[in-house]
Parts: sequence; C-alpha cells; structure tokens
Amino acid sequence: MAKKFKKVAVLMGGPSAEAPVSLRSGAAIAKALRTAGYTVDEVDPKDGALTFAADVEAVFIALHGAFGEDGVVQQKLGAMNMPYIGSGPEASRKSLDKLASKRVFAAEEIPTPDYEVLTAPGPHTLPLPLVVKPASEGSSIGLHCVRQEAAWDGALRAALAHGNPVLVETYIPGRELTVGLLGEEALPVVEIRAPDGWYDYGAKYTQGRTDYLVPAPLTAEQTARAQALGRRVFQALGCRDLGRVDLRLTPADELFVLEMNTIPGFTETSLLPKAAAAAGINFVELCDRIMQRASVH
Repeated sequence: MAKKFKKVAVLMGGPSAEAPVSLRSGAAIAKALRTAGYTVDEVDPKDGALTFAADVEAVFIALHGAFGEDGVVQQKLGAMNMPYIGSGPEASRKSLDKLASKRVFAAEEIPTPDYEVLTAPGPHTLPLPLVVKPASEGSSIGLHCVRQEAAWDGALRAALAHGNPVLVETYIPGRELTVGLLGEEALPVVEIRAPDGWYDYGAKYTQGRTDYLVPAPLTAEQTARAQALGRRVFQALGCRDLGRVDLRLTPADELFVLEMNTIPGFTETSLLPKAAAAAGINFVELCDRIMQRASVH
C-alpha cells in the first residue's frame, strides 16, 4: 500500500508521571515505523513544547497520561494543522478523566462499577473492598485495592498524592479482560492473570509477573459481548484510530467497564500489540496501519 506520509515524528516521554513507559513505547514504535519504510524523528516534549523538523508530515503520539492523553497535545497539533494518530482533544480528555468517562457511561447505560469522588482524606461511604485511583492518571499509577479498613487512610493519601480528585470504586471480583480496537475493529480479547489477581504498575510493566491469555479462553458469546461492549465505549467517548477498553467479567457472567485508554502502551508487555498479533497483525504492520490513519482533527 502506498504510504500517505514519508517523514513522521513519534512523540514520546513528555512531562507526565508515565514518561518512562512512554519512552519505551515510543522507541518500539519508532523502530517499527523505520522498518516499515518511514523516516522517523523521535521527539520528547518533556517541557511541554512542540517543535518538529520542517519536513515532518504527521505525528504518532506515544505519550501516556497528562499532556499526551488529556487532549492538550491534540489541541496543540490541531492548531499547527499537523496530522496525528488517535482521538481528538475532547474524546482524549473524557477518556483520561475517569469522572468524565463515568458520566458518559451513565448517560449511555454502559455498565461500570459504583463509585464516589473524594478530594481530601476522610471516610468512604461504599463498602469494602474498594479500588482507589487518581481520576486522571494511567498505567495504574496511584492505584490501590483496599480490602481492610486499616489500609484505607494510607491508600487514599497515596492516591491523592498523584492527583486530586480521587475516584473510589466498588471492587468487581472476577476476570480481568481488555479489548483492543483498531478503528471500529475489535481485536481478540486478552485475559490478564496478574499475581494475586491484582494488576498494578509492577504487574503491568515487569516481564514474567503476569500471564496474558490471547485470545482469552471465553465462550464465543462472551467474546462477542466483550468486543461489542468495547466498541460501544469507543463510540460513546468519540474515540478514533486505536484504543483499549479494560473490563471485568464477574463470576455471574456480567461485564463491567473500568476505563478507556486512547494511547495504549506499545512496550514488549503491552496488550494492544498482543491482541493484534493474535489477529495476525505483526508489530510493524500494526504501527504502519495506525500511522496511515493520521489526520488533521
């Protein structure tokens, strides 16, 4: 297929707490795009400033968290009339802001755990166990599962240290699933089996700590239901090009949406590349297909 672009930039690193993961994602993407025949500049906007060589034609955003996934960089690129991959500013903001996502899920009747919002140390009103996380961080940064009352104060303070407000959700027992999307195409479902059933930062980014079952050992009906729910979330939030929807499947066979990731990880342990590989799309082809979707928003 003829390429829309020849010279591209990969935005990686950035000013957020997720910069180390983003640098790993960006390096892998840049290598794959070079293999696919692109000329690639690697750009780290660690101070929040965007500068590209004059001949850069489009941008692959590999920034995670604040600045990269909250609509800020998307708005800047739009103002520059620069084609880029991924969701636009509004969909990015609503997806990273877990409270904004919850409001969309409620409006669209998308099943999601019960929650409350806290802005300071204090008691919870939902029953334990609870999941505590900053409202606008990714990569499981500041994420805690509180099973005993004695752990509550420390978990809440730790989450607040990563950002305010904090989302407190009812813990949903069951299997951890994720649905990757390439445009409107739902990829094979991945099941995540983490140590002690808890998929935190260490389980996410330490090779060998977590088992990934691709495709997930589900019935055909469960797979179809998970993929359909992933597409609903993608559409409800107004996302484009790529994404990953995290779900829980309960022992009662109910699915709950946890969150939407508009710029999923592209490291060696990342889930979207695993799902694509199960669909017969290798890493170089995956990056190329996404790059070809870049457009001015």
